[in-house]
Amino acid sequence: MLEKETISFEKTVIAGVITQEQSEEKLKEYLDELEFLTFTAGGEVVKRFSQKMERPNPKTYLGTGKIDEIHHYIKEHGIKTIIFDDELSPSQSKNIGKILDIKVLDRTNLILDIFAQRAETSYARTQVELAQCIYLLPRLSGMWTHLERQRGGIGMRGPGETEIETDRRIVRDRIALLREKIKTIDRQMGVQRSNRGAMVRVALVGYTNVGKSTLMNVISKSEVFVENKLFATLDTTVRKVVIKNLPFLLSDTVGFIRKLPTQLIDSFKSTLDEVREADLLLHVVDISHPEFEDHIESVNQILQDIKSNDKPTIMVFNKIDAYKPQVIAEDDLMTEKTTKHYSLEEWKATWMGNVGEKNALFISATNKENFEEFREKVYEAVRAIHISRFPYNNFLYPDYKENFAEEKE
Repeated sequence: MLEKETISFEKTVIAGVITQEQSEEKLKEYLDELEFLTFTAGGEVVKRFSQKMERPNPKTYLGTGKIDEIHHYIKEHGIKTIIFDDELSPSQSKNIGKILDIKVLDRTNLILDIFAQRAETSYARTQVELAQCIYLLPRLSGMWTHLERQRGGIGMRGPGETEIETDRRIVRDRIALLREKIKTIDRQMGVQRSNRGAMVRVALVGYTNVGKSTLMNVISKSEVFVENKLFATLDTTVRKVVIKNLPFLLSDTVGFIRKLPTQLIDSFKSTLDEVREADLLLHVVDISHPEFEDHIESVNQILQDIKSNDKPTIMVFNKIDAYKPQVIAEDDLMTEKTTKHYSLEEWKATWMGNVGEKNALFISATNKENFEEFREKVYEAVRAIHISRFPYNNFLYPDYKENFAEEKE
């Protein structure tokens, strides 16, 4: 009889700080997300550490007492990895590593590692390697043992370059090479985009793991990879979709996340170009996630960073089948009702009231709930863009000639 395969997870601890800008509740949310990131990367979080400080310690991120507490815990439990919620400076990472004598990672490092695992195509791998090299460059000291060299013989006497200087030069050369490679691929992808003609382009955007790929599969009847982990999709997928008699291009893009490393925004420029060049954005939100309002804010901030926040947008609240509002107990007189206690009907009323053109939809991509309403809303939005682009091309719309004549009058 075959034995059941067991998956081995790397035991880790995670750590963060409570500051004036980051409350205890906010840190808990971030550490929840960091734990999910760790699970996605193949780790198991066995303990969380936090400390209230005015600002992170410039030398060791956490205070010396908390570092000693962590040191005692990891020695006692045989932990080999610690992950910090914020990006560590090179000196902080080096100092913590010396004290704890285990692998020290930060959120950026972890996200880059997940991207490296998920990269399937040559282009995605090139983008991830560029981001890793940019992150690695200031952190080289003592990291690259495979570049040790034996020096000697003719032409090799004298001080020459130190190992770290040589390593930095190698990485800089690699970065330059990867940037040139990405420029070449960007030009090719730019040509591909221009060859798509004047069809209306629609892009799915949203936080990671909100169901964009599931929605893409349902709309386009394609087989985009779907998994309940963060960053399941790295490569942009573009499909031609027809709703009623109207064709358009739909693209599924990489998911966004809070504290998204700037290296990734830079290296995934072409992937984000699909968003920049889109005519319409479908902003997908996981309404079943307790912090979905923060997710919306994070996505909007990234859209602003890439200058795409002014595009026509339909808010698509997904996973209504899994939505469960927090319930206030009948005898609980202390708890004030907040948005976390809203029913789905109350959310609909709120968002429909706040979004001036009623550009909000509530669906379940998995169960295809409210899908006819979704298709109709997308059709109307794409149709409006198509008509404005081709005002005399009325063969798609039997009633258009009459409407256009009325508008001219």
